[in-house]
Amino acid sequence: MTLEDDLRAEGAPEKEFHAGVAACMPRKRTAGGALLRNSSGHVLFVVPVYKPTWEIPGGIAEPDESPRAACERELQEELGLDVTVGRLLVVDWMPTHGVWGDGLMFIFDGGTLPDDFASKANVPAEELSGIRFLPLDQATDHLRPSMNRRLEQAVEAAADGSTRYLEFGRTQ
Repeated sequence: MTLEDDLRAEGAPEKEFHAGVAACMPRKRTAGGALLRNSSGHVLFVVPVYKPTWEIPGGIAEPDESPRAACERELQEELGLDVTVGRLLVVDWMPTHGVWGDGLMFIFDGGTLPDDFASKANVPAEELSGIRFLPLDQATDHLRPSMNRRLEQAVEAAADGSTRYLEFGRTQ
């Protein structure tokens, strides 16, 4: 079944009982990222040119794009990887902060890459100044605290087979 088949099976969309209500409802930002590691378990980080902190590969979902699809699209765009990501490791709710409204961040298991991947990858210079594998504790100074907490939980979830729900990188 395709998404279009599923939407057809849903039947006609629900009608608005009070015109304009749907347009007034909040929309959450969603993003999908991949926890990619090398054979030593070091995490792959991307170094964006447009902000001072590091990230894992992934990005914000476009309209009508799932977090998984956004993650896979960004892996292709940023790293040239044509992969299907694995299981969901973490869902993290992020509160409104500055110009960014609240959102849901999804981290999927991206699996293991060859140890020399970071040195051989052709990254888009307009978006990234580099990529590198590092143990999480060596990347902490380059991450926002919430990202560091989220990644600690993702690494643990990958190891123990769990999926974790977080709020601002913390378990509840």
